[in-house]
Amino acid sequence: MPRRLLSSLQANPIVAAVNDMNKLPQALTSPCDVVFLLKGNIFNLKDTVDKVHGAGKIIYVHFDLIDGFSSDQVALKYVKEIIHPDGVITTRSNLIKYARDLNLGVIQRLFMIDSLSVETGIRSVTSSRPDAIELLPGIIPRIVKRVTRETKIPIISGGLIESKDDVIANLKAGAVGISTSRQDLWEL
Repeated sequence: MPRRLLSSLQANPIVAAVNDMNKLPQALTSPCDVVFLLKGNIFNLKDTVDKVHGAGKIIYVHFDLIDGFSSDQVALKYVKEIIHPDGVITTRSNLIKYARDLNLGVIQRLFMIDSLSVETGIRSVTSSRPDAIELLPGIIPRIVKRVTRETKIPIISGGLIESKDDVIANLKAGAVGISTSRQDLWEL
């Protein structure tokens, strides 16, 4: 995991997950040091990344969810060279190696919906070796503990995190961060 991201999460493990551009101003003024951008398009992405950096925060762009880009290596290179986020989030294992080759921070987003997806996800991240894993849903701390133990890759829990108790349970299970779109939790 990039040192700056890890130290920011150690100082404040809550990540402001922005899934609505109207929430960006609150993310910028929140105590969160890290922002995950889950919404946007090719026309507003550079301005959004610049605003987040201007607020002194780290930004990871969910590459798969930004409108107007194809999910290929050329688009990823464009994002790296023109947009300049600190990193990207993707579900696509094939893009992780390329992002690493570009010296772009990369978080692999995994959905854990059943025991097969846990096994497949562990194999996938063991092979692709992202900087970190965003594990969804974040309401299953025992899976956080297992994936952390088996992959030795830092985990950021996200999805369905609704309370301070959810945050604490995931941190106790070994997560280094908690991504949430709930603005009340950004203030913890």
